[in-house]
Amino acid sequence: MRRIVLLDAPSNLGLRPPAPGTVPGCYKLAGALREQGLLRRLGALEGGVVVPPRYDLNGWKEGDGDFNAAAIADYTRRLAARVETHVRAGEFPVLLGGDCSILLGAALGLRRTGRYGVAYLDGHADFRHPGNTGRNGPVGAAAGEGTAQITGRGQADLTGIDGLAPYVRDTDLHLLGIRDNDEDRPELTGLGISHRTASEIREQGPATVARKVLRDLQDTAPDGFWIHLDADVLDPSVMPAVDSPDPGGLFTPELHDLLAPLAASPRCVGLDLAIYDPDLDPDGAGAALLAGLLESVLAQP
Repeated sequence: MRRIVLLDAPSNLGLRPPAPGTVPGCYKLAGALREQGLLRRLGALEGGVVVPPRYDLNGWKEGDGDFNAAAIADYTRRLAARVETHVRAGEFPVLLGGDCSILLGAALGLRRTGRYGVAYLDGHADFRHPGNTGRNGPVGAAAGEGTAQITGRGQADLTGIDGLAPYVRDTDLHLLGIRDNDEDRPELTGLGISHRTASEIREQGPATVARKVLRDLQDTAPDGFWIHLDADVLDPSVMPAVDSPDPGGLFTPELHDLLAPLAASPRCVGLDLAIYDPDLDPDGAGAALLAGLLESVLAQP
């Protein structure tokens, strides 16, 4: 049986402030899901928490690169050490974020142990990097640069820690659930990075898409793969409590049918959940939805 370890990674270092003088509320994600009894419902081992550095934009200005970069790099190293330890022990870490920059820690930890792929379930491609700022605007928020950074595109203090860039090869990355109008699609196509929109997943069937991704990862990522799950892959009609609630996303049954085969694969070594913001969800409906989803795809029989 899979030994799940629940580990809190409550970093909001990669997101812009929602309003002047405030900080992104996604750091409360882990607490909100634990209030839903997720540890018990998953039958998970307690992994504790990796405490992030302080969120501080003091002195940063556009053009300075990624804000909080030194703090993110420090956090990435510490989170990577935890992920590496659990994976080497044959355990299945489930990271409760946090924003999407926590994937850097997971990807670095896996890179230290071998060659792994990533199934990136997200409403956005998150492929902003210094080479496409004319289209995507200046770099700054690492959470919007996740797929670019793990594939080695971006500032070296985040993308090349320990000289291990890229953490994930282009051929080993699969983006699932981006919106039809995502501006990065032509570049992704040109680079050969696999991506499917929410509407394509709906048309082809989520389970069918999952099987195709598993076959591709079997061929390209010899040591297994990681799942990144951003709550904004869901349509905002069912998950409005995110920082960028763009229409045209997956509905809960569709996400379940996509996620379940991926998570059930013996080659899947872990998962992170990011971006859900309890500050935008006063009745806790989003936390209940996400906890139920994780239970349905991860809980031991």
